[in-house]
Amino acid sequence: MEPIVIDGSLLEGGGQTLRISSALSAILGVPIRIHSIRAGRSTPGLRPQHLTGLNLIKDLTNGSMEGGSIGSTEITLRPGQIGGGEFSVDTKTAGSITLIIQAVLPCLLFAGKRSVIKMKGGTNVDMAPPIDYLTDIFSSFAKKFGAHFSCKLIRRGFYPKGGGEVDLTVEPVKQLSCVTLDQPQTIKCVHGISFVAGTIPIRVANEMASSATSKIQNSLGKIPVRIDQYKDDKAFGNGTAIILSCETTDGMLLGGTGLGKPRSPANQVGQEAADELIESCSRKVCLDQYAQDQVIIFMALAGGTSRVLVGPLSLHTRTAIHVTSQLTGVKFEVIDLKTQPETFIIECKGMGIVNTRL
Repeated sequence: MEPIVIDGSLLEGGGQTLRISSALSAILGVPIRIHSIRAGRSTPGLRPQHLTGLNLIKDLTNGSMEGGSIGSTEITLRPGQIGGGEFSVDTKTAGSITLIIQAVLPCLLFAGKRSVIKMKGGTNVDMAPPIDYLTDIFSSFAKKFGAHFSCKLIRRGFYPKGGGEVDLTVEPVKQLSCVTLDQPQTIKCVHGISFVAGTIPIRVANEMASSATSKIQNSLGKIPVRIDQYKDDKAFGNGTAIILSCETTDGMLLGGTGLGKPRSPANQVGQEAADELIESCSRKVCLDQYAQDQVIIFMALAGGTSRVLVGPLSLHTRTAIHVTSQLTGVKFEVIDLKTQPETFIIECKGMGIVNTRL
């Protein structure tokens, strides 16, 4: 079979195209060729994180890949059948474990048996959702599709060395269910964590939490806010982060995150996390900016029609829709809700893929 050709430079032009296309290649059993990989980036081509994810999908399916090397701008992936089982991967850098999970999770749902992946890399790094977002927020959306997974955080790892460890466990499904998450949400409460690691003093965690709490209550009213602060003694390296979660009266979860960087004031990091949360809460959406692109592949694979209420479509989401439509043939409709500025319904009638390996 001739590979389906995908232009890696379109739209987001980064790792999103790799993650979505390689996952769908494995699930649908179709070969793909991706060219112009990360063409718009300052360092084009595959980085360790991307190559680790691609190699894992190749191994999961007992497939083959051409062009699999650091810096490569073109790869051809020919998957076999998704077997499942136990695997281990190590980026040997601070490459994001969360982004690797984004690529392999859909595949593992259609494996023939339960899978456990031992992963090493970065858990809380720039330009990627923290591992905490995946475990505390996105997992709740995955369950609504009938997808169950768990991430056991062994040790956090930060830029530049990584060194974090996570054990991912995924139960396969017969078929994903469609979801209807299209009703405006009312805020119930906010909770979260603010932590430091390494040589950074606990007062930094306290300052991040305090500034986030003030910003949230000034913007959203005197809703209950609880942010636990602590020092992570198991982490590898120095790092600070704050992860917030807003629970709605319908049980939806919306997230906001902040990552400490050298010379970034702690109160600024806390406010950045609060701003992300406020952005979603003020629009009363069901999915935040991090979840909206991740559910696209689930919507396409599920049986039935899914509808989700979101804010402005991110470039990652537009990329996910483009690549998913190209490989699956499903249609996504984006409905502009005139009653609320920059609020949309994404609707999709899924393929209803059945896992024949179970």
